[in-house]
Amino acid sequence: MKNRKLINKLGLLGIVSLISYTAAVLFAPLDYPGYDWMAQAVSDLSAENSPSRMLWEQLSAFYGSCGIVCITAVCIFIQGRLTRVLRVGIYLFAVMSWISQIGYKMFPLTDSGNAGTFRDVMHIYVVTALVVVLSIASLVTITVGGFRSKGKYRALAVWAAAALAAMFAGAIGSGAVPKEYFGIFERFSVFAAAGFTAVLGVYLFNGFGELEEKGS
Repeated sequence: MKNRKLINKLGLLGIVSLISYTAAVLFAPLDYPGYDWMAQAVSDLSAENSPSRMLWEQLSAFYGSCGIVCITAVCIFIQGRLTRVLRVGIYLFAVMSWISQIGYKMFPLTDSGNAGTFRDVMHIYVVTALVVVLSIASLVTITVGGFRSKGKYRALAVWAAAALAAMFAGAIGSGAVPKEYFGIFERFSVFAAAGFTAVLGVYLFNGFGELEEKGS
């Protein structure tokens, strides 16, 4: 695609979002004395009373907004393109992204772990549950749709399958390993969605290969 339109260039925001999130995960612990990344969840860094909350907010400033703009632009661009199954999968992923962005802002953890307050319950058992269910549903749908596209979007299916595998590895691993290693596996899950947003952003930047297969 020689002359990229503005909507295609917005795909680069997916990469910006991933970089911002990675920076926050890597460097926010510098303001959290005693934080053990191998044992603690990423969300502990942004908890309401966390000493690293301000640094987290600064480093992750581009994460949420850039990711939302990117995935929304992807949804607009794919109208009438790809296949119906792929479109549904990407739309589900976009819904998950919006719920994640709004839900975690509305219900941040009040303390590291689970202090048992209403906000903690909403954060862990409502928002996170919706994010997990929609993430799995969207990635499975994209994987199936990509492999059924007769080779045109099999690479996208592979990326979706990889993200899904990372998500399952994180969910299963964090529950199976000793508590001191919980944080390692939890990061597989949290980076899966951010990474796949960046993948979709690259596809948008490249116009999804300029293929405009009409869905039936």
